[in-house]
Amino acid sequence: MTAVVQTEGLTKFYGKRRGLEDLTLEIRPGEVFGYLGPNGAGKTTTIRLLLDVIRPTRGVARLFGADPRDAAVRGRVGYLPGELALEGREKASEYLAYLAGVRGGIGKGMIETLAERLEVDLSVRMGRLSKGNKQKVGLIQAFMHEPDLLILDEPTSGLDPLVQQEFLAMVREARTAGRTVLMSSHVLAEVEHVSNRVGIVRRGRLVAVEDIAALREKAVRKVELHFDAPVPEEAFRDLPGVRDLKIEGAALSCTIDGRPDALIKAAARFTVVHLVSAEPDLEEIFLTYYSEDVHHAHVGA
Repeated sequence: MTAVVQTEGLTKFYGKRRGLEDLTLEIRPGEVFGYLGPNGAGKTTTIRLLLDVIRPTRGVARLFGADPRDAAVRGRVGYLPGELALEGREKASEYLAYLAGVRGGIGKGMIETLAERLEVDLSVRMGRLSKGNKQKVGLIQAFMHEPDLLILDEPTSGLDPLVQQEFLAMVREARTAGRTVLMSSHVLAEVEHVSNRVGIVRRGRLVAVEDIAALREKAVRKVELHFDAPVPEEAFRDLPGVRDLKIEGAALSCTIDGRPDALIKAAARFTVVHLVSAEPDLEEIFLTYYSEDVHHAHVGA
């Protein structure tokens, strides 16, 4: 089966500065692929290369097995840029109607349906839209023609939490319909509930490609446990995967690398009255598992 996105040695230098180097990657049909990394890691450079917005220093990119410059390929892609510039006196509805006319084949009422789901008023002039509402208009234009491939660069930027959840529901629906999604983000929690696999990029290099289950096991979590009475430190000392252990009376705090099984079993000997587990931190995953000298992808299942 032909990969929807395929790159071989894809590289982009801006003068002497590395934007991306030696990216070799395949994204499968019907897959949601999370592309993770801190700001400036090379995510946007990758996307611009895939869309032929910029040209590579060397290497090859293909979409649906063809050159990204092919007009037929472009028609199968929905794209949300990371920095969306929507200005002027034109109403959002007029802007979207124009794009729909250019693209063609957009179902009747699709724009209105998406606007309702994302809670955006399309009668507002573009220059008066808030950052969040501009992002919603950008999402509508990316999704409205039901493309075979969605390429979304930091898609939840500026969206409130409820709208973020609606957007993620739209991504799940696209996956169920057999469409492919490439979604860049610097927030692990944003992509872990919708992605099949994730790639982690750092300083212009792909350092890992893993399935979500494997990444969750590697995630670093901060945990707090509160008991109904003071607990002895020796009951929790030297547990596998537990570090930075601190016990003050009936309160325990620590950091867990991977599975919390050992900590949970130790805690079960006492009466736990409260538990707090912080979301895994992407930067800590980088620092803990992917050192500066990793220059190739570790491919997961």
